[in-house]
Amino acid sequence: MSDKRGKLVIFSAPSGAGKSTLVHYLLPKFPQLSFSISATSRAPRGEEKHGVEYYFLTAAEFQKRASNDEFLEWEEVYAGTYYGTLKSEVERLWDEGKSVVFDIDVVGGLRLKSIFGDAALAMFVQAPNLEELEKRLRGRGTDSEEKIAERLAKASQEMERAPEFDTIIVNDDLDRAKAESSSVLEKFLRA
Repeated sequence: MSDKRGKLVIFSAPSGAGKSTLVHYLLPKFPQLSFSISATSRAPRGEEKHGVEYYFLTAAEFQKRASNDEFLEWEEVYAGTYYGTLKSEVERLWDEGKSVVFDIDVVGGLRLKSIFGDAALAMFVQAPNLEELEKRLRGRGTDSEEKIAERLAKASQEMERAPEFDTIIVNDDLDRAKAESSSVLEKFLRA
């Protein structure tokens, strides 16, 4: 990894808690930040495009890159579906003089925090409860019943790991969650 290391801001949450919404809100407010595009072996959803929301790889491509040590972190989040952070992506953003923002699953977020320590701010975004999380997942209209059940089962395990993060943002009121995450982020970037 580069000597030009910048700061890292990690947003992790169960699916549907609102981490992507917060990241999209904060990016224009903090021009020194740039979004790290994760790699995944899942198929694009809706209007997602390669190199914009994700780097879409086949499972074989993903596994080859993992065996070549091209990832800072990666995991099989769901059976047969991999997600990871390419080292080259973080290097690219640091070379631009940016601090890197991650919208990443809980295990990956904690792994990045363990690698980068105080250079990383790890924020856990939490829905008020599992019922609200289920309502949000259904409201997306992008997942099958089987996938929603899988996400909810994983969410209860992920919520147990919230205390391992630097801060917890409870997203029961979006305006308050935006203000709180903005304030925490501003303090971290100034330090």
